[in-house]
Amino acid sequence: MKMNSLKQCLRGFIAAMLLLAGSVQADMSIEVVGVGSQQYPIAIAPFKNEIGLSQAITPVVASDLGNSGLFKIISVSGDASLQAFTPNEINQSALQAAGAQTALVGQVIPEGDQVIVRFWLVDLATKQELIAFEKRGNANQTRRLAHQIADMIYAKLTGKSGVFASRIAYVLKTPGRYQLQVADADGYGAQTVLASRMPIMSPKWSPDGGKLAYVSFEKEKPIVYVHELATGKRIEAANFKGSNSAPAWSPDGKQLAVVLSKDLGSQVYVVNVDGTNARRITQSGEINTEPSFTADGRSIIFTSDRGGSPQIYRQSLAGGDAVRLTNSGGFNASGKISPDGRSMTYITRSNGYRVAVMDLASRQSMVLTDTNADDSPSFSPNSQMILYETDVGRRGTLAIVSTDGRVKQRLKAQGGEVRQPAWGPMLR
Repeated sequence: MKMNSLKQCLRGFIAAMLLLAGSVQADMSIEVVGVGSQQYPIAIAPFKNEIGLSQAITPVVASDLGNSGLFKIISVSGDASLQAFTPNEINQSALQAAGAQTALVGQVIPEGDQVIVRFWLVDLATKQELIAFEKRGNANQTRRLAHQIADMIYAKLTGKSGVFASRIAYVLKTPGRYQLQVADADGYGAQTVLASRMPIMSPKWSPDGGKLAYVSFEKEKPIVYVHELATGKRIEAANFKGSNSAPAWSPDGKQLAVVLSKDLGSQVYVVNVDGTNARRITQSGEINTEPSFTADGRSIIFTSDRGGSPQIYRQSLAGGDAVRLTNSGGFNASGKISPDGRSMTYITRSNGYRVAVMDLASRQSMVLTDTNADDSPSFSPNSQMILYETDVGRRGTLAIVSTDGRVKQRLKAQGGEVRQPAWGPMLR
C-alpha cells in the first residue's frame, strides 16, 4: 500500500473510531430475500473466552457471512463433540457429516484493555489451514474485529474482497425531522451526524471515509456542506446564488462535482473542497444533474435532458463533446461508476423505476431488481453489491442487490423512512 493511501485509511479509521465514541444502537436489521447460486457451508465454533466481551465475535462473523447470501452457516453451539478452539481439536468427520466444508475456530486472549484474537479457517477435507491469523484490538471494539475477520474469510473462500468492515450513510426522515446517519454496513450502530427540521439530501463519503458532503436546507436554500466526522466541523463547499446540490467527491478527495443554478438552468461544476475555483463542466442542456466522477478522476458522468429525455452522459474534464452512455429506454438516471471502473449502476424505467448495471466495455445492461420505486444506487467498495433506496409498503427503505442480481437484502429500519444511501470506503 502506498504511504498516501495508508495515511488516508488511518485518518478514516481514526475518524470512524472517534465517531463511535458516543452511544450506539441497532437501528436496522438485514432480511435476506435472495441468495447466491453457490453457498459455502462453513462451521463456526464459538471462540474460547469470547463470552463476557462487549460483543462476542463469532455471532457477528456468522451474521455477516450468512446475510451475504453466499454462505451456509453450520452451527456447532450446544454440541460439545463439535466444539474446538484450535485446528488440532477439530472433529473433522463429525463436522463433515454435519455438512461443513470449512471450519472457523479460535480463542480470545484478554490483555488489559486490549484483546488478542487468534483464529484459524480450516479446510475439512485436507485439514489445510486456509487462514491462521492473530488480530489485536480494543476490548470495546470487538464488533469491528469480527467484521474484519468476516472480510478475511469472505476473501479467502470467494476470491473477492469483503465489505463487512465498511460503513453506510443515509437520511432518516421522521415527522418534522431529518437525520443524517451513519452505520456499519449491516445497519448496526447508527449514529446521527446532523439533525434538522429542514431537508437533508445527497450524502456522499470522502475517499478516506473521514468526511461527508451533503445538501442541507437549514438556511432555507440548498447549500452543499462538507462535514468532518471526527470533529463535527463543517464548511460551506458550495453556496452560490440559486440552488447548490448533488455533491460528488473526486477520487483524490480534493474536489467536488456539484450542480449549480447560478447560470441558466442546472449545470455541473467542479469546485475545490473549500468552495474555491468553481469551473463549469457542462455547456448545453437545460437540466444537467447527478454528477459522479469516473474511477480515474478524468471524467464526470451526469444525467441530462439534452437529448429530449433523461439519459446518462460522460464528459471529459479535458473538454470535448459529452458522450451518451445510455441509448435504450426513455429514462435512465443516477449513474455511478464502480470503484474498479468496470461497471455503471443507474436507475432505468422498466415496468417501474429499477436498479440496472451496465458493463462499460460491452455496453450491455441488466436490470437487477423487481421493485418499482428504486433510487440513489451506490456501489460497495468491492464493486460487487449495490445499495439503493426503494419503497416497501409505501415507506422508504434500503435494499442491497448483487451485481449479478442473485443476492438481495433489505435493511429494515425500526421507524421512519430511510432514503438516499451512500456506501462508504473500506476502513482497515
